[in-house]
Amino acid sequence: MAMNPRLRKLALTAHVTSSVGWLGAVVVFVVLAVVGLVSRDPQTVRGAYLAMEPTGSFVLVPLSFASLLTGLVQALGSTWGLFRHYWIVIKLLINVVATVLLLVHMQVVGHVADVAARAALSGGDLVGMRVQLLADAAAALLVLIVAVTLSVYKPKGLTRYGWRRRHEAR
Repeated sequence: MAMNPRLRKLALTAHVTSSVGWLGAVVVFVVLAVVGLVSRDPQTVRGAYLAMEPTGSFVLVPLSFASLLTGLVQALGSTWGLFRHYWIVIKLLINVVATVLLLVHMQVVGHVADVAARAALSGGDLVGMRVQLLADAAAALLVLIVAVTLSVYKPKGLTRYGWRRRHEAR
């Protein structure tokens, strides 16, 4: 079912906004993770980890779901379809996997933030988890940049379903 042009543009705007917002929030998360890992000031470290939890809960998670939902609306309401082109299927998989991993990642964020709320973290406290926060955020940034790249370049390649649909249309 194709959307009318006005509705399609609204859905596209919502998708681009939520996706770019998610990307930007991940950049903020990377910065907070770096500051929390390298700063020598205990209050700055504490503040970085305390800021990560609401940033994740109230920005990252909602934007990831908004991006997924608006992407589904875009795909299902346009001529691109959801399973016709490999680049769309890959973007869908990226979004679903990234969202699930984000939900898992938020448990680590919550734990580090809880520890930071109780006392200042010293250089060696929870270093493994703090490095994991940075590594996960950096990986998320890379994955989201891949999704953006797929959206811009739209590499050619129909899925079997796409070939079948195209052949039926002729």
